[in-house]
Amino acid sequence: MNTAACLFNSPYKVSLLLLIVLCLSCTSNTDTEIYQNRRDNVISVKDKVKEIMIEDVLIGRVTRPYLIDKYLIIVDHSSYDRFIHLFDKNDFHYITSTAYKGQGPGEITIPGHVGIDEAQRTFYVSDHGKQKIFSYNLDSVLANPFYIPNIKADIKIGLFPDTYRYINDTLCIGRIIEPIGANDFKSLVAKWNMQTGEIQPMKYEHPDIKKKRITADVSPEYGLYVECYSRYDLMTICDLNGNLKYNIYGPKWEKETTQTAHYSQPVFCRNKIITGYSGGDHRTDAYYPTKLLVFDFNGNYIQTLETEYKISSFCYDRENNRIILCMDDEIQFASLELDGIIE
Repeated sequence: MNTAACLFNSPYKVSLLLLIVLCLSCTSNTDTEIYQNRRDNVISVKDKVKEIMIEDVLIGRVTRPYLIDKYLIIVDHSSYDRFIHLFDKNDFHYITSTAYKGQGPGEITIPGHVGIDEAQRTFYVSDHGKQKIFSYNLDSVLANPFYIPNIKADIKIGLFPDTYRYINDTLCIGRIIEPIGANDFKSLVAKWNMQTGEIQPMKYEHPDIKKKRITADVSPEYGLYVECYSRYDLMTICDLNGNLKYNIYGPKWEKETTQTAHYSQPVFCRNKIITGYSGGDHRTDAYYPTKLLVFDFNGNYIQTLETEYKISSFCYDRENNRIILCMDDEIQFASLELDGIIE
């Protein structure tokens, strides 16, 4: 009997096809590797993006929002006098400004990340010019417009925290920058001891990533961190010891970098992860994300929220279940209520 002929006659043909399908499905998804070829559950939320009218203070284009207690902090990186502005997070009325620009004691030269210590009602401002982190007591800032902060920590030049989630003085987790030569760097997630300056990189590194550029967020409540890659269609979820839980590959995943901008910052929003996504050319204004992708903690894609605005940064207001957006568009600041949009 001709064996080859038998393989292509029933029932051998059916068995062979089933085997091929099974093998292909096994290579597509494993316990940790998730491939998503379609993300087409797109919801337009443009009409739900509500402008925040900023009065009494002029704010430049390069901004980033943070929340502490009942206050919204907006860092104006291009300010000519004070870098930090405080607003009521519920009705967005202006309260005060701090972090004076300058080289003098307690003044800021190049503002970076703002770490939030809710328990002590304190926020920490990185100054990448002075290589210091300054400590601002919230109540003192509210009471005294000329408040001078204390020095909290030094920033090392060789390996330093860029953005982080403050847990306590001996444990912060976030994105660390490691300079490589004169004109390059690597970004990674690590544990950082603010008191001693010790940095302990997380142990998981994706083997196929050659030029790592990430943003990250941390959830001590759920024991997770997520890192999103700006030049790869890849999101990684790990536990707080750096053990891989999931790699989530999007429709545009390639092992080599391209000119496409992918993810911007991720944010934990209750039991979901929301991250900005572009898909445009990183060499143009198209690198700004207009979309917010929503995932669960297992990396499953849920939906895409299309704002149609160029988003530069955002934060999550858990108490009001809404996102506060900073944008480089006709609207500079806005809020997006998530009730009725994300379950």
